[in-house]
Amino acid sequence: MRLMLRWLISAGAVFLLPHLFASIEVKSFYTALLVAVVLGLLNAVVRPVLILLTLPVTLLTLGLFIFVINGLLFWFVSSFVAGFHVDGFWAALWGSVLYSLITFVLNALVFGEGERHPPALPR
Repeated sequence: MRLMLRWLISAGAVFLLPHLFASIEVKSFYTALLVAVVLGLLNAVVRPVLILLTLPVTLLTLGLFIFVINGLLFWFVSSFVAGFHVDGFWAALWGSVLYSLITFVLNALVFGEGERHPPALPR
């Protein structure tokens, strides 16, 4: 249930992006659901490999190159998901930043503060 709720939150964030940023188009909520799944899978599988391969550049830029990786993955998803279009690299970079902020805020609102703390030990 939790995974499905997080998926819906991510899809809602993708669906909200065109209203905040004109360079991104999402045709329907179904497309947003598909983008959320593909982006989640890429972030889980491909992103760690890319971060490991670009570790020297990431260290040299003090971690800012991770924004570039996120933007490239966001742009990559738009290249093969029908109904999802991003105008270019800069739109993908800022779209990925907005997507991250929106999902962070919505997850914090839905799941609250208590989810990040381990349960208390009994006395």
